[in-house]
Amino acid sequence: MLNGGVHFTERGIVQNIRAMRMQNILMSITNDNVTGFDKIGYQRKIPVVSSFAEFIGEDAISTTTDDTVGRLGFTDNPLDFALAEKGYFQILTNEGIQLTRDGRFKMDKNGEILALNGSKVLDNMGNPLILPFVPEDLNEIAVDLNGVVKVLNKKTRKFETAGTLGIVTQDGAAVLSPNVRQRYSEYSNVNLQTEFMEAMLYPKNFEANRQLFMMQNTNLQRVISSLGNS
Repeated sequence: MLNGGVHFTERGIVQNIRAMRMQNILMSITNDNVTGFDKIGYQRKIPVVSSFAEFIGEDAISTTTDDTVGRLGFTDNPLDFALAEKGYFQILTNEGIQLTRDGRFKMDKNGEILALNGSKVLDNMGNPLILPFVPEDLNEIAVDLNGVVKVLNKKTRKFETAGTLGIVTQDGAAVLSPNVRQRYSEYSNVNLQTEFMEAMLYPKNFEANRQLFMMQNTNLQRVISSLGNS
């Protein structure tokens, strides 16, 4: 007995669809970097494509963070701080402790140091950083390269130590020499030229896979049409 039939393998078409989805995700990551170019404390996202991407598609894409130091800009605000070395400030939010490179802080009426969103800035002991008294002028607050915060006591004409900024690595280890720059903010570490060059590749790859998808889809339709006429 002779067995016949048409056997269709979806591998080519499915792989093209997966590839197009991957290019869209990669382009989205690049767009995020371009958007974050002027954001204080933003760190560039680096796409990582794992092995066997042609089989698992978009799930093969993950991101890692480029932790190189970004561009430092002078602000003349005594409560603006930038890290000239790798590391993160610790802030206490409603979701717990978070890490940030955005060192734009403020002070409340009680002398507590806060992030712009109201989160508490933590010291190197994990406690909220509170000045021993509220200075009349923010210029009376001084922070050295190691993150030690001092405030001028006008009565004694001496600086009193309030604490040390809690600066850690991504893993939570203390950064011993954070190189804190007072009156500075750190802009992103995004290089627009690099992002634009990479962005040029994704549409081309997407279009190449789209053309292959259209070719295979057309051939499949012809086969189905021929079978219908036979």
